[in-house]
Amino acid sequence: MIFLATLAIGLLAGVLGAILGLGGGVVVVPALEFALPHLGRSITIQQAVAISQFSVLAVGLSGAAAYLQQGLVRARTGYLFSPYTIVGGTIGSVLGLILPGKVVATVFAILLLYSSYNLLRGLKRIEVERSQSPLMTPAMTFAGVMSGLLGIGGGTVQVPVMNLLGGIPIRQAIATSTFIMGLTAVANALIYQAGGVLDARLACAIALGVLIGARAGAGLQKRIPDRELKVFFSVLLIFTALQLLYKYWGPS
Repeated sequence: MIFLATLAIGLLAGVLGAILGLGGGVVVVPALEFALPHLGRSITIQQAVAISQFSVLAVGLSGAAAYLQQGLVRARTGYLFSPYTIVGGTIGSVLGLILPGKVVATVFAILLLYSSYNLLRGLKRIEVERSQSPLMTPAMTFAGVMSGLLGIGGGTVQVPVMNLLGGIPIRQAIATSTFIMGLTAVANALIYQAGGVLDARLACAIALGVLIGARAGAGLQKRIPDRELKVFFSVLLIFTALQLLYKYWGPS
């Protein structure tokens, strides 16, 4: 039952991750924490984040392949910023191993709410050359830190940054984010494995589900209007943030 539940979580994470340019972590981490205890398996948020790194890797590989075929990935942008997200991811992964679970969950929730706020607010897009913008590099490095710390792929930061600051259309921002996250997740997963918190069996189940779901999600994404994509993205982030805050700060 645990394997099947984990596989189902991976399927859902893969579909939503590919559609929204996320690594699936916004689904995987809370779902593992909430679902597995009901099946008799306790899990810490650090273990959930470690497993989620494999969902990020699977979404990156599967989703990016589909987006490359559709011509939506801005490969030059991806190669330009991926070194910064990899460095940030390494830092975040180390922090994820040493920080208390309540701190990690709270940072996760705040990040999701802030990203959702920016998209719903509809900040005026700033047309800049990405390679000359003084804000893009630190923003993408921060996305890497959040990816390593929270197992979310960095899409919650990367997509709004590329869309609102870099002037990249939402579909191309999602596709490019998916491309970058696959590169970042490799280093993140290795660090969590070295830290001894990775459950290989659950990680394989998640990865299998995500690989199947991500291919389907990439095909569905092009059928959804841009406005609806932004709204759905924002609602998902708010819902996940509230769930985490309630679990760690609500009545015990």
